[in-house]
This record gives sequence, structure tokens and C-alpha cells, in this order.
Amino acid sequence: MYKKYFIAIVLPPRVFEEAEKIKHELYLTHSLKGALRSPAHITLHRPFEWKEEKENLLLETLNSFKFDDKNIAIELNNFAFFEPRVIYIDVLPNAILVDLHKAVKTFAKTKLGLLNEGNDLRGFHPHVTVAFRDLKKRTFYELKEEFAQKQFGASFNCSQISVLKLTSKWEVLKTFSLDSL
Repeated sequence: MYKKYFIAIVLPPRVFEEAEKIKHELYLTHSLKGALRSPAHITLHRPFEWKEEKENLLLETLNSFKFDDKNIAIELNNFAFFEPRVIYIDVLPNAILVDLHKAVKTFAKTKLGLLNEGNDLRGFHPHVTVAFRDLKKRTFYELKEEFAQKQFGASFNCSQISVLKLTSKWEVLKTFSLDSL
């Protein structure tokens, strides 16, 4: 049976809690629960299907991923939007993060045979989603006005990547330290 997986940077606890708090507030005030289906993260490889019975092969292969920078400084700054349905915490431009994305994408294509990332014409725009899918256009524009005025700032050093699996919601299946890769 095929299951869905994706590769991401899951935010570290302190920043994670701040982002999750925003998602929960949006749920309480506007019944937006779509973003609650996954932990606060920055996607490095979008969701793909993989045979669940070959999950160990996926994890073993990902364990062999190598990246030169073992500690990537990431800065989150305020909110931005993908009209007309997504509100997110913006990630400041970061060449090393872009390099990590390219390395993950290339690795996934060559070592795992995953081609779906190459079809993404939107390009890599790192962000942390706080509302999407169930956000209606009218509510989006109301919240856009509100969130354009809000401030959010956080920074952290990324030293690991994770593979997430969709069960009833997205959950971290395994985390790989960049130090040990």
C-alpha cells in the first residue's frame, strides 16, 4: 500500500510552539484546521507516494544523504501570503537553505527515483504555513489585512531534517541530524 511522505525542517521546540500557537488561535477564531494537520515546518521536498512496505529502504537511503553545512542559520520574519488561500511565516532569503533544498531534491531524484519535485514550477519559497486549504477567499482577505500588521520574529540553527508520514495527520517518522550525515 502506498503512503504519503515529505521531507522538511521541523521547527525546534521554542519556535515550533510559537508557530503552533498561531495555528491554534486561527482554529479557535476562524475554525481553520488545515494547517494543524502537520507540525510547523519548512518543506524541503513536497509530498510523494512510497510503498509502506519499503519504508525502511526510504529511511536507510535518506540516512546516506550528505550536506556540507551542518548548521544552517534560519531567520523567520513576519507574515506573507500566497493569494488567495495561504498565510505563512516568511523565511528570510538564505543561500545555504536554497542549497540544502537543491541537494535534497537532487538526492531524492537520483537515489529514490522521486520526480515530482521537478514538476513544481513555483520554485522554492521557504515558509511556515499557518493557514491554507480550508481558508476561504473572503476570510483570507480579512486575515491578510490583520496579519500584514502583525509582527513575528525568530531565528534558529537548523541541524536536522525530518521525513514526515501521513497517517490521520502528518507526523514525524524519523529525524536525521546533519551532523551525522
